[in-house]
Amino acid sequence: MSDARFSIGIDLGTTHCALSYVDTTASDGEKTAQGVLPVAQLTGPGAIDNLDLLPSFLYLPHPDELASGDLYLPWTGQREFAVGEFARSRGAATPIRLVSSAKSWLCHPGVDRRAAILPNDAPPEVARVSPLESSVRYLTHLREAWDHAHPDAPFSQQDITVTIPASFDPAARELTAEAAEAAGYGRMTLLEEPQAALYSWIQKSGGQWRKQVKVGDIILVVDVGGGTTDLSLIAVIEREGNLELHRVAVGEHILLGGDNMDLALAHVVARKLAAQGTQADAWQLRALTYACRSAKETLLSDPSTDTVPLVVPSRGSKLIGGSIRTELTRAELTQTILEGFFPQVDSAARPVSRARAGLTQLGLPYAQDAGITRHLAAFLGRQVGALAELEGLRDIVTTEGATFLHPTAVLFNGGVFKSPLLVERIMGTLNGWLGAEGAPQARLLEGADLDLAVARGAAYYGYVRRGQGVRIRGGTARAYYIAIESAMPAVPGLEPPVQALCVAPFGMEEGTDAELPAQEFGLVVGEPVHFRFFGSSVRRQDQVGTLLDFWGPEELQELEEIQATLPSAGRTAGEVVPVKLRARVTEAGTLELEAVPRGTDERWKVEFDVRGNANA
Repeated sequence: MSDARFSIGIDLGTTHCALSYVDTTASDGEKTAQGVLPVAQLTGPGAIDNLDLLPSFLYLPHPDELASGDLYLPWTGQREFAVGEFARSRGAATPIRLVSSAKSWLCHPGVDRRAAILPNDAPPEVARVSPLESSVRYLTHLREAWDHAHPDAPFSQQDITVTIPASFDPAARELTAEAAEAAGYGRMTLLEEPQAALYSWIQKSGGQWRKQVKVGDIILVVDVGGGTTDLSLIAVIEREGNLELHRVAVGEHILLGGDNMDLALAHVVARKLAAQGTQADAWQLRALTYACRSAKETLLSDPSTDTVPLVVPSRGSKLIGGSIRTELTRAELTQTILEGFFPQVDSAARPVSRARAGLTQLGLPYAQDAGITRHLAAFLGRQVGALAELEGLRDIVTTEGATFLHPTAVLFNGGVFKSPLLVERIMGTLNGWLGAEGAPQARLLEGADLDLAVARGAAYYGYVRRGQGVRIRGGTARAYYIAIESAMPAVPGLEPPVQALCVAPFGMEEGTDAELPAQEFGLVVGEPVHFRFFGSSVRRQDQVGTLLDFWGPEELQELEEIQATLPSAGRTAGEVVPVKLRARVTEAGTLELEAVPRGTDERWKVEFDVRGNANA
């Protein structure tokens, strides 16, 4: 058992980061002493303030742009970059020097996430950093801010939990863990954000959560963050007379969130300006997007405000007179976000895919369909049979003829849900679907902390791991498979058939190993090879060693391929070595695969490495 005084939770968000903590010496059972760290950060040139949220923005100034001391931090002195509130506000005026959405780039398999590629559309003279380095700088700032505020309880000696989207694949999880390690996070565990949000709701209830949910409840967690939409289902079951929470399913990775909404609002305002005779160029549109982000947050958090002024500076010499001045109204915000991102659809609706152009700009692979309600319908439709396949949930009564899994309760997370209209739209749409199939209406789980729930829940989870409070049982969010190529004679025009071998079943717990059955496979060493991996959120019955000959497109989704040259260790290059496979889910929550040759102590470890290389 850990002897750390504090359990620290880190929300590494797309638009904001936060740090919460539980003082384990002052907590008992479900009664916890919990707080949020006001993060010291630059809010202007040379100005330091303590804010609950650290905006996930990195500003890379020109060497002559700021005066000496403008980027001074109390614990490090002068730096050549800024993170946090000052980075966000300064970057709104000079967006070509602003790094944003680093978390979304961190999980983008189409780029080298260790390469200096951000800001992605900056001109050549602007210094760039990698998505990995950007994340390291945010995490490092939080660590240093903690140590500055708590010199008697060093960060390195506490238990740390860092949150990730439930939809992160093994490569993105591995990279997040690497960023945390590079930032000095020694004792670190990963936790999925929807689970963290539910942990926070449980903690805030002070033990009363058992009166708000009952055996048989299926809780839908709808988490719309700055860059992703995460959907999760958590079931309430009874075991040995106690209520238990089990994660049933998570959705696919949907790159759709507040960033998309900011851009949509910017285009609405740009069209309004064009109608008035002012045409914003690409640079000004980007600056307008950042301005709309701040205006959106103001309108969502302050119901008494109906209009927020927007000022976009000119690129010419007349910096004042050439500025674009306009405004964003509450009516424009509501219409754009409500109808554009939360349309009223029926339960049979599915996300729309459009034909894509042959050439496109390099950027983030955003979801093609902005309709979050259509993504929700697709998610619940895919999981219609989930309860029948999980032990302890089979006896939960489901409506006969159901075309989608029926939630009984909904928990929201993310700042956009500060708007009651958006909550009402999703609840109304979902309950319309349930009513059409004769199912009971889902109820809203109230009392969620929409900005800080993920950090607070992560800190509480670290406390729960010590055997205190209530734990959500989950393990891996998917089953994972590796492709096994069949041995067959060469046939013109025919690729050798591929089987999918299950190496980690759905729900495999952290810190556990799974040795595959006695069957051996041939591992090619000493020459370039590639490993193909698959994931499935619907095949819950497969066990370690299950070998699939056929599968449908909805059953398995191919993950990022790993290319490698495994050391031959004295063997001939290209030699095929008989090996057994062993999978492991680390304590941190990352997946490892080992190949163990017969009769030796050798090990080849295949890691989900984001550069497309495997390490041995």
